[in-house]
Amino acid sequence: MNYKEAVEYLLEQLPMFQRIGAAAYRADLGNITALSEILEHPERATKFIHIAGTNGKGSVTHIIASILQAQGYKVGVFTSPHYKDYRERIKINGKLISRPFITKFVTENKKKFVSVNASFFEITTAMAFEYFKEKKVDYAIIEVGMGGRLDSTNIITPLLSVITNISFDHTQFLGDTLPLIAAEKAGIMKPQVPVVIGETHPETREVFIKQATKQHSPMTFADKEIKLSSFKSDIKGISFVLDKKQYSSDLSGEYQRKNITTAIEAIGKLQSLGEGISANAIKKGLKQIKSSTYFIGRWMVMGKKPQVIFDSAHNEGGIRELTAQLKKMSFKNLHFVYGTVGDKDITKILSLLPKKAVYYFCKPNIPRGKDVNELYTEAIAQKLKGGTYPSVTKAYRTALANAGKDDLVLVSGSIFVVAEVL
Repeated sequence: MNYKEAVEYLLEQLPMFQRIGAAAYRADLGNITALSEILEHPERATKFIHIAGTNGKGSVTHIIASILQAQGYKVGVFTSPHYKDYRERIKINGKLISRPFITKFVTENKKKFVSVNASFFEITTAMAFEYFKEKKVDYAIIEVGMGGRLDSTNIITPLLSVITNISFDHTQFLGDTLPLIAAEKAGIMKPQVPVVIGETHPETREVFIKQATKQHSPMTFADKEIKLSSFKSDIKGISFVLDKKQYSSDLSGEYQRKNITTAIEAIGKLQSLGEGISANAIKKGLKQIKSSTYFIGRWMVMGKKPQVIFDSAHNEGGIRELTAQLKKMSFKNLHFVYGTVGDKDITKILSLLPKKAVYYFCKPNIPRGKDVNELYTEAIAQKLKGGTYPSVTKAYRTALANAGKDDLVLVSGSIFVVAEVL
């Protein structure tokens, strides 16, 4: 196998949730456990930080990574899904996993994958563990794929567990109430391993307390411990004050307040465990998150006249944060390129979208993509106005052509929509 053949094998021949949905979902840890045993447990060689939650996982992952890198550590990051390049899923200090490693890993272990009927995500998770082991990273930050309790990443025993927040997403797998979803996320808690909860919510608080008590896991709620003041956000970045000290970040978006709060509390917990992280590293790391970690997909400013922003918000919680940010912005007209997947109820999401916008409805080019005519029908029922387009690219180009210099062009609704125009 060459690199292209190895990636094609992974993407096309194995069940992949991002493309086909429910048919690829594995509701147990049997296969990843078996694969790990065959590979001689690469997940036992690394210090891990495990990140779960409905929204903010990627941001918190990369904020923590940037701070640790600023301290001089070699930091692995495992996230999903990818936008343009499969290698985005596995990085060390912002550098994508090497093509030769992927080729070698798939070629040498293909028969092992078949022997345990491993899925795309199970293989990719095992590959990340093996890569971080081989490269001897100081830390690896592992983002949960879906849920937590039954996610393939949950075979690790981390230094620290982090749960960002809870909202409605993947309800057909995780449950249709916030407490049920929280219980699945809480499944990443391990005996005596400290855990940080990003956001206190009356419906989920007791779920987390009960599970932490059961696991004898010291737990804190970040929003009760960390108080950011003078928080300001614009397209250039973020500034805030913490403990009378001024900080800045290259991230954008009001919603990053929650993620920075969660990440700083997580760093504090690592410090309390004896991990060496200085105040200077925190300040430096916050300032250069995008540049040091290859963080893409969230509130990406792609143009100024007109303003062009890509954001991969795709569930109820993410869309709420997105629309709140829009209300704080200044622009004349909003041109909204929107597409989504077909295996989720989007009625609530559509009801949250701004009515005063022109919509360019489209279907992401994956089997899970929602039919554009069905999307249009549901959107019209929510009093959204716009037209349909045969592709994401066509929708985006039309929006750009129609936008005046004082307008805003926003591309959102799905990671896969953003990926097609990146």
